[in-house]
Amino acid sequence: MAISSSLHLLLLLFSLGIVASSATVFTLQNRCTYTIWPGTFSGNGVATLGDGGFLLAPGASVQFSVPPTWSGRVWARTGCNFDASGNGKCVTGDCGGLLKCPGGGEPPVSLVEFTIGRDASDKDFYDVSLVDGYNVGLGVKAVGGTGDCQYAGCVEDLNRNCPADLQVTDSGSVVACKSACAAFNAPQFCCTGDHATPQTCSPTQYSKMFKDVCPTAYSYAYDDASSTCTCSGSDYLITFCPN
Repeated sequence: MAISSSLHLLLLLFSLGIVASSATVFTLQNRCTYTIWPGTFSGNGVATLGDGGFLLAPGASVQFSVPPTWSGRVWARTGCNFDASGNGKCVTGDCGGLLKCPGGGEPPVSLVEFTIGRDASDKDFYDVSLVDGYNVGLGVKAVGGTGDCQYAGCVEDLNRNCPADLQVTDSGSVVACKSACAAFNAPQFCCTGDHATPQTCSPTQYSKMFKDVCPTAYSYAYDDASSTCTCSGSDYLITFCPN
């Protein structure tokens, strides 16, 4: 049987290692009791997921194919109001007043961060970060991969017990909890200046509070050892307000 020119080209590309491996699948699931507007940002320009931002109703989920080597972040925005052109404002996690985020979310905001490997044998790196503060609970579960494939997340609602000097309020309710860096802008909290190395920037009473409640999430800039997760060849379930 003759091989078509297109199939012949595909086989040639495979033999040269040019055809990329199958994409990683991200499933974003909203278990919050309210609507959120997830924001996404690609740090290396490989691809923008969901055009940078979209509405996700309570109980709803959405899937995205993520190409190899993708690196970026995902977060929830709350209390948003956008017009038909996608212009508006969010109470937390806002990104320039736009539905489709051109950059990262405004702190305080809980983040999921990813770097996807080159292929199924290469490691993916992922974490849930509270370095920029907290607004919504987050969880990341690896599905079908090999390796450590740890669960990363912050399941508890930190807004309930947020210290008064870190609180962000709206209409009398605490809607987000600032990082100590954002609240006080001091080197010991921001890991800057004389505190810009792992040896000189230690956990503070505020980062320890975050860590005690959410032990698998980044609590400050150099919290790598217990917060960075790895897995190979996996898909990922990203849950907002996990149980």
